[in-house]
Amino acid sequence: MLRRKEKTNLKGWQDFLREEDGMGTVEIILIIVVLIGLVIIFKKQLRALVEKVFEKITKDSNTVMS
Repeated sequence: MLRRKEKTNLKGWQDFLREEDGMGTVEIILIIVVLIGLVIIFKKQLRALVEKVFEKITKDSNTVMS
């Protein structure tokens, strides 16, 4: 019984390793390009958001440390 389960698990693993339906290099590069474009477009808004978050973290950490 245990042997049959082990063989089934190994067969599933081998099928997974042979599968070629994953993302290719071109898709990954396109995703990275889109993300970089979004960062460039929304640079000011992102910077303001990050500064606001860090100010709140600093303020809250000073409250806890006092």
